[in-house]
Amino acid sequence: MEILSIYNTLTKNNQELMVVDGRPFGVYCCGPTVYNYAHLGNFRTFILQDILLRVLKVAGYEVKFVRNLTDVDDKTIKNSLALGVSLREFTKKWENVFHDDCQRLNLLVPDVEPRATEHIKEQIALIEKLISKGHAYMTEDGSIYYDVSSFGDYGKLSGVNIFNLEHQSANGGGDRNESDEYARESVRDFALWKAKKATDGENFWPSPWGDGRPGWHIECSAMSMKYLGHTIDLHCGGVDLCFPHHENEIAQSEAATGEIFSRYWFHTAHLLMDGEKMSKSLGNIFSLNDIVSKGFSPMVIKYALMACHYSQQLNFTTDGLRSAASAIHRIITILSRLKSLTGCASIADVPFAGWKYFGEAWMALKTDLNTPRCLGSIFSVLNELNLESLPSHQWKHCLAEICKLLYALGLDNMSNLVDAIVPGAVQAMAEERWAAKLSKNFTLADELRQKINDAGWEINDAKTSYEIFKSF
Repeated sequence: MEILSIYNTLTKNNQELMVVDGRPFGVYCCGPTVYNYAHLGNFRTFILQDILLRVLKVAGYEVKFVRNLTDVDDKTIKNSLALGVSLREFTKKWENVFHDDCQRLNLLVPDVEPRATEHIKEQIALIEKLISKGHAYMTEDGSIYYDVSSFGDYGKLSGVNIFNLEHQSANGGGDRNESDEYARESVRDFALWKAKKATDGENFWPSPWGDGRPGWHIECSAMSMKYLGHTIDLHCGGVDLCFPHHENEIAQSEAATGEIFSRYWFHTAHLLMDGEKMSKSLGNIFSLNDIVSKGFSPMVIKYALMACHYSQQLNFTTDGLRSAASAIHRIITILSRLKSLTGCASIADVPFAGWKYFGEAWMALKTDLNTPRCLGSIFSVLNELNLESLPSHQWKHCLAEICKLLYALGLDNMSNLVDAIVPGAVQAMAEERWAAKLSKNFTLADELRQKINDAGWEINDAKTSYEIFKSF
C-alpha cells in the first residue's frame, strides 16, 4: 500500500493518512440537504472528495465510504408543507435529482448513505448520553441544547474563540440559537432536539422530552458512529462547514464518548463565479443542469471544477470551461490514438505494470491531492511524448498509466467514449464531411459536423485524417 498525505484542518499541517489496526479506512462526507438542486459549489466539494476516495483506492487503501442525506431541517419541512406533500415524498424527489447529477459526474456511490429521518433512535440515544454527562440541558418548551461552555476543546478545529461567541455585541451573543442555519457570529449553545412547533406540521417524533425533531448537527455524529465507530479516520466537507457544523460535531461526539471524533479533516475552499462569491442576491448560484444547458457537458464541468487545488478558491468562468473542453478533447484523442496503436479491443482491459511515464502526475495526487499539478504533469508528458517514435511494447504501458490516472481523477468514463461503436450513418456523414473538407467545400463540411454533433458524436481533425468519438 502507498501512503497519501493531505492537509489536516485539525492539526494545521500536512499528515500521512495512516490506517489503524488493519481495519477499513473510514471516510465520512457531509452530504446534501435534499430540498433543491445541489449547486456547483456543492459539487466542487463532492468531486474533490470523490478524487480523494479514488486516490485512496488506487494507493491500496481499503475504504469504507459513508455520506449522509439531511432530509429533515427547517428548509425541507417548510418546503414540503408549502407543497402539501409529505416530507418523505418531497425529499425523495430531490434525492433522486442529486443521485442523477452524481451519476452524470461519474462520482462513486457511497457504501452507506444514511438518512437523518431513519436514525432518530440513534440521535435520541446520543442526546441522552450528553444529558447524563452534563453537556446538555432541557429548556421550558422541551427542547434540548448543548452547553458549549462544558466542552473545553471547543474551537480546536476552526480556531473560533468561545469567549467571542459569548460576547457578540451585534446580536446579543450568548443566546441559544433555534435555527438549523445561522451565521458565524450568532451561535453559542445549539439545539440537539427541537420541541414540536405548529410550523412543523406532522414532522415530529416521540422522545423522552416530548415530541419534536433532531437539530442539524446531531445527525452526523449519530450516523457516523453507527457505521464507522466512535472515531472516524477521515471527515470531509466544504470549508463553510468547518464552523459551526464540524466544530459542533466534535464537541458533542467527544463529550459523549471521550474519544477522538475524527483523526483527519479535509475541507475544500469556496467556489467563485466570475470572480464573485455565489449568492442569491447576485443570481449566480447555478446547478449542473444550468451549465449543461449552456452547451457544456458534465465531464467538462467536472474537469473545470478540479483544475484548482482544493485549498484554494476556484474562479469558475466560461473561459475555464472552454479550456476544460479542449483538454478533454486532447485526452480522448490520445486515448483513441493509443488504442489504435496497441490494437486493444478495449482500453479498459490494458493491464497496469507500474509508473514509467506519468509517475510525477501520480505523486502530485498522493501529495495533498494536487489536482492542478497532476493535470499539468499529464499534459507536459504528452507534449514531449512522440508516440510514433516510442517502442511499440511501450504503448500499452503508456495507455495503462493514463487510464489509471483517469480513474483516480474520476474521468475514467472518457475511455468508454473511445470504445464506443460509431453508427454506420454517423460514420458515413464523417466520410462525406472529410471529402467535403478536402475539396474545400467548407459550408457542407460545417453542416455535416453539426449533424454529427447533434447525433452525439465529435470530430477531431488531424493533418491527414480525422478521429470520431462519442460526445463527452
